[in-house]
Amino acid sequence: MTDPRGLRERKKVRLRETIAATAIRMFLESGFDQVSITDIARAAEVSRRTLFAYFPTKEDLVLQRFADHEDEAARIVRAHPDRPPLDALRAALLDALRQRDPATGLNDNPETIAFLRLVRDTESLAARLMRYTARGVDLLSDALRENGFDPLTARLVASQVIAVQHELTFMNLAYLAEGESAADRYPAAVRATDHAYDLLRDGLKSHAGEGISP
Repeated sequence: MTDPRGLRERKKVRLRETIAATAIRMFLESGFDQVSITDIARAAEVSRRTLFAYFPTKEDLVLQRFADHEDEAARIVRAHPDRPPLDALRAALLDALRQRDPATGLNDNPETIAFLRLVRDTESLAARLMRYTARGVDLLSDALRENGFDPLTARLVASQVIAVQHELTFMNLAYLAEGESAADRYPAAVRATDHAYDLLRDGLKSHAGEGISP
């Protein structure tokens, strides 16, 4: 027998996905500032009240994709309790690059590039994204403390990791947006990731004067 609560939850998830997909399509076609909440509600065939029940702000319609990943770094650390956290995070990011995960910026699907450019180039979205990255720092810091890091070190390491991952993603996007393919960018993306995590592991002092092409 079908659980009615489970059915209701699945319907809610589908509706949420439909509303978000409709909004993103309209933003990519017309621009974020040119599309109103009323326009989106009408196109998604829901009321404004229903839309706001799922997405409190217009920015959330776009950034929910990032919200779905805000605990990813923390989950990776918790999933490998016997492995140094930076090693686990590096391996996970390298694997995501191999799979051309859109979250890495190394995915040359035109819609993925357009989506990330929308976030990067829309001031209110870029500002709002900082809220999600801050939440990612909080969650990763908690996971690192569980792994034995003292509170200050956990917070500083988490802040650096999240900032590095954000920068690597939008660095890859910049190259793809200029016409480079994901396949061509991949070796440099791997080198940049390894270099970034070497810096995180060893500190800047041991890399003074050392350079690597982006």
